[in-house]
Amino acid sequence: MTKLRQDLRNIAIIAHVDHGKTTLVDQLLKQSGIFRSNEHVEERAMDSNDLERERGITILAKNTAVQYKDTRINILDTPGHADFGGEVERIMKMVDGVLLVVDAYEGCMPQTRFVLKKALEQNLTPIVVVNKIDRDAARPEGVIDEVLNLFIELDANEDQLEFPVVYASAINGTASVNPEKQDETMESLYESIVENIPAPIDNSEDPLQFQIALLDYNDYVGRIGIGRVFRGTMEVGQQVSLMKLDGKVKNFRVTKIFGFFGLKRQEIQKAHAGDLIAVSGMEDINVGETVCPVEHQEALPILRIDEPTLQMTFLVNNSPFAGREGKYVTSRKIEERLRAQLETDVSLRVENTDSPDAWIVSGRGELHLSILIENMRREGFELQVSKPEVIVRDVDGVRSEPVERVQIDIPEEYVGSVIESMGERKGEMLDMINNGNGQVRLAFMIPARGLIGYTTEFLTLTRGYGIINHSFDSYQPMQTGRVGGRREGVLVSMDKGQASQYAILGVEDRGTIFLEPGTDVYEGMIVGQHTRDNDLTVNVTKVKAANNIRSANKEQTTTLKKPRIMTLEESLEYLNDDELCEITPESIRLRKKILDKSERERSQKKKKTAEAN
Repeated sequence: MTKLRQDLRNIAIIAHVDHGKTTLVDQLLKQSGIFRSNEHVEERAMDSNDLERERGITILAKNTAVQYKDTRINILDTPGHADFGGEVERIMKMVDGVLLVVDAYEGCMPQTRFVLKKALEQNLTPIVVVNKIDRDAARPEGVIDEVLNLFIELDANEDQLEFPVVYASAINGTASVNPEKQDETMESLYESIVENIPAPIDNSEDPLQFQIALLDYNDYVGRIGIGRVFRGTMEVGQQVSLMKLDGKVKNFRVTKIFGFFGLKRQEIQKAHAGDLIAVSGMEDINVGETVCPVEHQEALPILRIDEPTLQMTFLVNNSPFAGREGKYVTSRKIEERLRAQLETDVSLRVENTDSPDAWIVSGRGELHLSILIENMRREGFELQVSKPEVIVRDVDGVRSEPVERVQIDIPEEYVGSVIESMGERKGEMLDMINNGNGQVRLAFMIPARGLIGYTTEFLTLTRGYGIINHSFDSYQPMQTGRVGGRREGVLVSMDKGQASQYAILGVEDRGTIFLEPGTDVYEGMIVGQHTRDNDLTVNVTKVKAANNIRSANKEQTTTLKKPRIMTLEESLEYLNDDELCEITPESIRLRKKILDKSERERSQKKKKTAEAN
């Protein structure tokens, strides 16, 4: 008979972004009595990074553990965004069950499907948590039907289809098995975890097998491998072998082992089968590698890591304003920072180019790369980046591109224009559901390059009322013809200086302006969007000539239209092939690759001639 560790449960919390995973973990931590009564605990305590707090999203998987009666529950909070799906997949290997959190109003969303598919593929035991049950518009019965249909669609086995359901309000810290009435605590959720999630097998007597699923880095101890002890025991001071991905074997001594408790890592001397731990002492350690005894070398199956689907060129800033605002501006510093990111981010690739001042950086999506850029910017880096491009692959001899599954929720009156705009970007409609409350849900398959730059257009089309979500589906044969991209030209500054109100007034009827009066500009910098499809060079620094003649309309006040100030993501999406985005700690500027107007025109002529031939 198999021996089990009844004192332990390992679970992952999975959900679509913003369905309340992290808030739920907060409550499980607070109610387990892990914090002292006078200890201040921040909201969304698991989101430790500034960007995670600001955006309200989880970017990195985090582990914690709570004690419920005699059982220790290890909890992994996973990212909901498909861009960080690589983390989700590896976490599934470390746990025995999942809490699938679904919003009581929104129901199943694209990333619900994405994360659940990964869990079912690993044969994990699910518990469904219908969260936000306190919302006025909550529809628990309808949501459970949707979840059941999704399980069936994803080929769940009979045991998985018999999933237990807990209704919760994470924000209020309550849960119950009855949708009509909430208990005062989350007791029913703890009970459900202990009863339904399988206990890990206790094979501590067998030879050690520990696999790395996540990486961390610390200046004091170097790389830290986080993973699960699948078999045997591990002790501080033990001599072990690291089975590398390339088949090589390295021997090392375990210097430190950390267990997780609450939000803290605690040093422990020994870990047993089923434990989730962090280990230091190995410099050259990577995700998917196995640690085992020197005399019993047996590697676990390698973990699959999602390949990047999008790439950008990162360049040293060479604009006329280079070095004015940043602390780190040299190619050496930028390369060091990108290499440091590779220490912990396994879905990222950095390749050198012919130029020592440029690197091709590939990631899982726009969000993945824009978060890296935003972090670098906050650390004091200056750099330039090119337009994001999808990575084309050869699949069975056919040129193939990544295709995304898109789900759109919009008010009825915008259905026609959204379907038309998706059609222009080669989107194929899969489904259309009218919820009967004036809201329509549309599902599409669309080439990933068709989505670059679409968010801004979508929000304009739906006046901000639309919700769009997408996740990577598969690689499919490349579509011919133009897919997506910006159709309008831009207004380009012809001069260096300060933008003046007088000059902006003179050009604002030509398009949409991107900057406020008083902003420093340089020749070749993009200052607005043209109403037509060609670029137009304009002077935004001109000042009104001073003379002593009174104008008849002197007393009339002129007001400028509000400029369109773009965020980092919007700026990256906006770029065309001949443009760059200059990023510094204080500014985000769009510019032409070739700043000089006559050189730019010569280059375009050459390009047209080459295309004609």
